[in-house]
Amino acid sequence: MILGMSIATSTLVHVIISLIGIVSGLIVLFGMFGSRRLPGWTALFLLTTILTSVTGFMLPSVGLTPARIFGIISLLMLAAALLAFYGFRLGSAWRWIYVGSAVLALYLNIVVLILQAFLKIPFLHALAPPAPSRRCSSPKASCS
Repeated sequence: MILGMSIATSTLVHVIISLIGIVSGLIVLFGMFGSRRLPGWTALFLLTTILTSVTGFMLPSVGLTPARIFGIISLLMLAAALLAFYGFRLGSAWRWIYVGSAVLALYLNIVVLILQAFLKIPFLHALAPPAPSRRCSSPKASCS
């Protein structure tokens, strides 16, 4: 149980939050192209993307996975984005810090979505390339 929910329910909540974060992040990104701040969408994007990482850490996992590494990087980027957007109101260099950190957090969220989709959705799993095989048996031999 995670926060009183089954693992399946917790995973579903995590996925829904992630999808809201991605959609709102894309809206914010397109707003950036038009030099529009979109404060409501930005708040939704930042909140749901933070919640995506936080709820992702609550899901059961063995060891440090790429998704968890992405979550750590994303939280660091989101901290910078929050500071730039709300703390420094996008003044001077903080505008670029916000844009870079917000776009990177969105990118990482989309990458995890794609990776998880290929792992979890049977139709996509069948389309994924096969895992590379090790051809080397000796540690001194070079693998090519």
